[in-house]
Amino acid sequence: MNPLILIPARMAATRLPNKPLADIGGRPMIVRAWAQAAASGLPVAVAAGDPEIVEAVEAAGGRAVLTDPGLPSGSDRIRAALEALDPEGRHDAVINVQGDMPFADPGFALACAELLEAEPSCDIATLVSAEADPSDRTNPDVVKAVLALGEDERQGRALYFTRSTLYGDGPIWRHVGVYGYRREALMRFCAAPPSPLETREKLEQLRAMELGLQIWARVIGEAPLSVDNPADLEAARALAAVQAG
Repeated sequence: MNPLILIPARMAATRLPNKPLADIGGRPMIVRAWAQAAASGLPVAVAAGDPEIVEAVEAAGGRAVLTDPGLPSGSDRIRAALEALDPEGRHDAVINVQGDMPFADPGFALACAELLEAEPSCDIATLVSAEADPSDRTNPDVVKAVLALGEDERQGRALYFTRSTLYGDGPIWRHVGVYGYRREALMRFCAAPPSPLETREKLEQLRAMELGLQIWARVIGEAPLSVDNPADLEAARALAAVQAG
């Protein structure tokens, strides 16, 4: 396959305005996210909703494309960027890495690409990690993946995603929002309206499942820090300071 990493980013975040340009250890967050993705060795571009993001990425030596700021979701933004950057269809897979994960392991994008390559029935690849705390089971902000894991318990087909409490014995898998799409799956997903389960759970991936697209998940060791609010931003700055020595 010939995957392309796209990182959607826009300035109008409700809980943390201007989030992509937030300074973390002297670098804008979106630049850190781009640099981590680029370390995978795959081609990378930022799908920006604002010219300020394009300027920041290009100033750091990266590639970015300006998309309509009114697009409703990150998935729509990467579709628009893909069509602008690759109208000939050279890239048959797209890895969606989140711009608010400034320390995401470069191997995460590679894991999604490998899963698409290895599983012909996989339309969309994603990642999960084990629960970090017992409270994860009842926390609606923690998205849980229900999986049919293979014998090696490293990957398997997703049966459902939910914010609800899961009962019974067995691990709880936290969903990590990195996605790998076959190109045709991304186009089909973006062409469809929000589905009933998506609207009910406020989880985009359920639209794909209601369309009949298969989602597979790879188990990773630890979920990366995601910056969603001011407290997360302070945690990211502290981590950057530790890494800087």
